[in-house]
Amino acid sequence: MMVRHPFRTAVVVALALGFVVALAGAALADETCNSPYVTKLIKGQEDYVYVWALGVEGVGDGSDKLVTVDVNPKSKRFGKVLNSVSVGSRGEAHHMGFTDDRRFIWAGGLAEPKIYVFDIGTDPGKPKLVRTIADMADKSGYLGPHTYYAMPGRMLVQALSNTKDKGGRTGMAMYNNAGEFVTSYAMPTDGGGDGYGYDLAVNPRKNVLLTSSFTGYDNYMRPLGDVVKDAEAMKRFGGTMVVWDLKALKPSRVLSVPGAPLEIRWSLKPGDDWAITAAALTSKLWLVKQDKGQWQAKEVGTIGDPAKIPLPVDISITRDGKGLWVNTFMDGTTRYFDLSNPEAPKQTYQKVTGKQVNMISQSWDGRRVYITSSLLANWDKGGADNEQFLRGFTWNGKELAQVFEVDFTREQLGRAHHMKLGSKSLRATPPPR
Repeated sequence: MMVRHPFRTAVVVALALGFVVALAGAALADETCNSPYVTKLIKGQEDYVYVWALGVEGVGDGSDKLVTVDVNPKSKRFGKVLNSVSVGSRGEAHHMGFTDDRRFIWAGGLAEPKIYVFDIGTDPGKPKLVRTIADMADKSGYLGPHTYYAMPGRMLVQALSNTKDKGGRTGMAMYNNAGEFVTSYAMPTDGGGDGYGYDLAVNPRKNVLLTSSFTGYDNYMRPLGDVVKDAEAMKRFGGTMVVWDLKALKPSRVLSVPGAPLEIRWSLKPGDDWAITAAALTSKLWLVKQDKGQWQAKEVGTIGDPAKIPLPVDISITRDGKGLWVNTFMDGTTRYFDLSNPEAPKQTYQKVTGKQVNMISQSWDGRRVYITSSLLANWDKGGADNEQFLRGFTWNGKELAQVFEVDFTREQLGRAHHMKLGSKSLRATPPPR
């Protein structure tokens, strides 16, 4: 059930006013997985990649940490670690997101309801942990914050689980930029909804928010081999996407997308109003668009050989909406799909980029690609296959060429997971909080 709050009206008004900001700023964005409300944006060459890393017992201090890597080719420290900020505990570090002023990064882990706030505006090369938000479970009943999505003056946080039974039924929690809880929104369980959540992405022009679905704590904290062998556990994965009225923040339609649809990417080409996602368990690409006024989900492509369960885990769409990068964890492969016709994606390139690969981010000019290795602590491979890295590549439209690597195990940094890009040009004194 939705928790009512007197700030709700203010949230709706802020969202409506933010449409203008989003439309003005979208053409200047950098990474292809950010909220359109991120207004302080990188223009040109990024200087840093921030990596949110999972702590590993016996490796360094064993805690989750935000790691800053120099990625400017003109720098004397290109490809080197500049800084790391530990949070002092280990909680399955996973994803992170910018606030709408891009001066702060919110990050968290799937094993706990804590959210960590890092200041990157004061000194982009040396982020600083400035706040820990620990009331998510008490305020919303949700556990495992996953996606942090900037709204005007707000942060919408999609959780993966709940504190009652640690299953997949969950919801979203809304905070203001000061870290104060505003309200929460349950994922629908009627009209075909399964209550599961994962990613979220908005299209302000169409007044639409899309959410996808994965699984709960009881699955993602278990070893992957155990989950796959457990028939009942395999039933506890999401198979839906939800279309929400963005201004009202109410679900309006549930779409059937079997196989745990994960990351959602709206086309960034002006005038396009479609989104794409990849289903992890079925290795399928799904297109979400309107047909005769109704939002529909349609299977449009296959990733690798689904029988071998390549496990697509992250996707990144190009600036012109005509290309899609896909990382598959099990075979360590990075693929590129031509999206000139989004109804029929066509793979045109692939390369093994690691023994296991997870997240993929590209620079806004499309000339650089960054890849990390870790999926989940209990799902990563073992032995020699347990590579933990950040790798940087150049892309000339035909070939990925590796230009640097940070070995996170050798550097005693843990498991490399999510990434965001930083720039010296974003240095600014934060306003009063």
